[in-house]
Formats: sequence, C-alpha cells, structure tokens
Amino acid sequence: MYEEYFTEEHEIFRTSVRKFVEKEIKPHIDRWEDEELFPVELYKRCAEEGFLGLGYPEAYGGTPCDRFMSIVFTEEMIRSGSVGLVAGLGSLTIAMPPVVHLGTEEQKRRFLVPVLKGEKIAALGITEPNTGSDVANIRTRAVRDGDHYVVNGAKTFITSGCRANFITTAVRTGEAGYKGVSLLVIDSATPGFFVAKKLRKMGWNASDTAELSFVDCRVPVENLLGGEGQGFYGIMANFQNERLAMAVMAHAVAALALEESIKYAKNREAFGRTLSGFQVTRHKLVDMATQVEVAREFNYRVASRMEAGKDSVKEVSMAKNFACQVCDKVVYDAVQLHGGYGCAREYLVERLYRDSRILSIGGGTTEIMKEIIGKVAQF
Repeated sequence: MYEEYFTEEHEIFRTSVRKFVEKEIKPHIDRWEDEELFPVELYKRCAEEGFLGLGYPEAYGGTPCDRFMSIVFTEEMIRSGSVGLVAGLGSLTIAMPPVVHLGTEEQKRRFLVPVLKGEKIAALGITEPNTGSDVANIRTRAVRDGDHYVVNGAKTFITSGCRANFITTAVRTGEAGYKGVSLLVIDSATPGFFVAKKLRKMGWNASDTAELSFVDCRVPVENLLGGEGQGFYGIMANFQNERLAMAVMAHAVAALALEESIKYAKNREAFGRTLSGFQVTRHKLVDMATQVEVAREFNYRVASRMEAGKDSVKEVSMAKNFACQVCDKVVYDAVQLHGGYGCAREYLVERLYRDSRILSIGGGTTEIMKEIIGKVAQF
C-alpha cells in the first residue's frame, strides 16, 4: 500500500522487529509497566539485533539506513503496547546526535560506541524545573576551572535519567541567550551528580524519568561537545528528527488503538448483536480509520521530504501537531467504544490513552509548533 516509501528490505526488517517484539517484549510488558521499569539487558538485546544503531555510522557500530527504516522500527515497537518502553530504549536517539554532529573522534569512541553496543545508557538533559521550551534560557551553569567545568543546576523530565551513564547536558558557559549555551557529556559516576528523584507519571510508566541535580559537579573539559557556545546548534540540529519520531509514535499509537477497537467491536455483543452491527459504531470506526490514514500518509510524506534533503521545518511541525491531535481523538474514541472496559488496566486502550498524552508536549509543545509554523509561513 505504501510502496513509494517502503522497499522489500524495509518489509523484511519489519518482520524481524515484529518477531522480536512478540518474543522478547510482549510476554513481559504488563509486568514491566507495573514495575515502572524494563530490564537493562533489553538494551543489549536490541543492540545485538542492530536496532540501537539505526541511522548511525558503521564505523562506530551503527547501522546506516534511511529514515523509513527507523519509522518501521518505531511502528513495530509501538505494537508492544508501551510507548514508555519505546521512549526509554530510544533515549539515545536524542542524546547521541549532538555527539555525532559536534564530537571529536575520541568522544565518539568514548561515548557513542558503548551506547550503540548496549553497554551504556544515554540521556539528554535539557529541560529544567523553570525552563521547558525556552531552551535558550537554561540556567544550569558550567564555570571553567582549569581542565574542568564546575556544574551547578538541575534538570527534570529526563527520559532514562535514573540509570543513564552518559547525560548530554545543556549548560550555560557564557552570556544570556542561546549564544551562551554549551553541551557537556556528564558521566553519572561523576561526584556531585545526583538523581534527585524518579518522577512518577500518568503514562510512559516503563520509561524511567528523573529529576537530576548537579552540585559542584566537576566535568572534564574534554567532555565539551564542539566549542563553547555551540550547544544551541547541537540541540536544534536534531529537533526535526525528534519531532518526526513523535509524529510517527502518534500515528502508530492511534493505529494500534483502532486495531484494538475493531477487534472489540466485532466480539462484544449488546442488544442481541455485536457492536460492529450498529451503524453508529461502524461510522465511529470509519472516522477513526480515516484520521489514522491521513496522519500516517502525511508523516510518510514529510519523512520523504526530509530524506530528500528538503527544508521541512514547517511540514514536520505540522505533522507532529496533526498526528498528535489525531492520536488524542482516536484513543479517546477507543476508550469510549470499550465502555467501562476502556478504563480497566487489563485492556490495552487504557494504557494507550494515558501514554498518548505526552506526545503533544514532548519534543516541542503544540503551541511551540504553531509558533514555528506561523514564523516560517510568515502568517
């Protein structure tokens, strides 16, 4: 159906990931959700399958591929039924690109290689208790002291923050505004680094999310990515990929909620017939299916533009907003179709309903996306 986007190689990979999810994840996912953590060993298993290295250079243990291979991986991993798991395993996809773009050869060997092997966990530390979308005004400060930076401050909502080994951290080394932002890779074993607390959330339960604290944390100057003041560039360089990934997650979650709703409507009986025997149910399913189809198609189209090297800042922001709006509506309708069962933990749509809410916030809120769209379109 989507031959213009996916080749036979993509579909072979899709089958491989789907089998992995069925065997290695789905039998355990309910327990991991309850425990609010998945095993560290899963990183290693994913690395062995080549999943963690998707899109990274082969020289560092990566698996060079196009964006659609990564889309296949995301779509199939979402079928595990846990968006939190996908986010946790994928925290390297936002933490390591700055190392690729700004890092020296030595830094890539030291940080990127062990992460792609599944031996180390990487997280991105940008958001602060008082600074979310306003990246240019972060307050965590790094002051040069000889061959070290002394870091003081705090980060919050950090995916994989509780057990990350490397935190690619936005710090202020200079003047106010974006020109004073730099990036340091901070090893969690560094004295003065603390996991202040694990955050409990409405959704994404299998993903550990932390508030981090830096108290006179001495970080070697050799951990600086690029030069001082290049941090904002390093952060922004990957934002479009992150937003596309969130959009894909959104259409994949919506598609899974639709799938669950169709199965339920065909089996649940009321007033002497199945729910799908009622026109009102069929029409609701049709509306859900239409929205999923349009969101998916637009995401693929935007991914194709990005793959061709076209400027797609406006389009990817639109894709994220639209896919997230579709996801919100579809999971809402899925719960409504399930009735009381839609609120029961034993039914997947209950988790999808909770997991979907963060998608329109993470990677840039709906409101920020609209500001970007308006600016680029000169509205």
